[in-house]
Amino acid sequence: MRAVIQERYGSAADLRIGELPDPVPADGEVLVRVKAVSLNGSDRENLAGSPAYSRIGGLRRPRHPVPGSDIAGVVAAVGAGVSEFRPGDEVFGELAGYRGGLAEYVATPPKLLSRKPSGLSFAEAAAIPQAGCIAYRATRGVRPGDKVLVNGAGGAGGAFVVALAKHCGAEVTAVDAAAKGSYLLSIGADAVIGYESEDWADRRDAYDLVIDLVAQRPPHRVHRALRPHGSYLMVGGHARILLATLVAGAPIGWAVRKRVRVLAVPQSREDLEAVTALVVEGSAAPVIDRVFPLEEAPAAFAKLAAGDHRGKFVVEVA
Repeated sequence: MRAVIQERYGSAADLRIGELPDPVPADGEVLVRVKAVSLNGSDRENLAGSPAYSRIGGLRRPRHPVPGSDIAGVVAAVGAGVSEFRPGDEVFGELAGYRGGLAEYVATPPKLLSRKPSGLSFAEAAAIPQAGCIAYRATRGVRPGDKVLVNGAGGAGGAFVVALAKHCGAEVTAVDAAAKGSYLLSIGADAVIGYESEDWADRRDAYDLVIDLVAQRPPHRVHRALRPHGSYLMVGGHARILLATLVAGAPIGWAVRKRVRVLAVPQSREDLEAVTALVVEGSAAPVIDRVFPLEEAPAAFAKLAAGDHRGKFVVEVA
């Protein structure tokens, strides 16, 4: 089978398109013929091997040579003991371990897969899993009238966060490069901040919730932008900020009567199906910047690393 192959940590230049043996589903696994794969910030981290947690299971080189975790495709075969799916079923979801998707076939346990809604294309379905589940978890508890800020809203997962916060009735401020301003308004943001000209953390007591997809500020700074009893959720960003938030976030929060924490988002079929139901009913939609053929997957990774995207990059495999 054709696949994107990553033999070492590095950049998009370290990826190549090559041939690997077709996988065979073990007991309790399904074999999926992959149609589309969307790229996430985690894929960028897994390519670079940075932050350090992206090397779990493969300290010197990737344990699995094929990147990509959010897939949509068709069940080609099932292993012994699998009764939930059968060949021909259209499915989508995440891969355990966050690798293996950018290939013509992948064998995986079915626990993280769901049936693809007939009204969604394979590219649209592949764009949902990780970004949609993060947004679903991050916006739970948002109430009508809340003021919500989304930092990094113009990236792969921002559109879902903005959409679900708006669905809950919030007033949303989106932060990203100024050049993405019109795009951010088009996906539903009420206001936009270009990070080149203003630091959102300098807005004192302004927000009920800050969802930080690209965290760069220490916890003692971000809480200042929160209203009393507000919440700051770090979803992605620098490893040193992650560590600082894990260590100091709770004590700072207790001192100022606010919540400052890292948002852990486990892989979950239940969350995937919940956010997909919102997509089907029209409350949110996957935003796809561009679809690349498999041969151009390294170029997609290069543009992802450069932040040169508005929404999702999707790679069509078959």
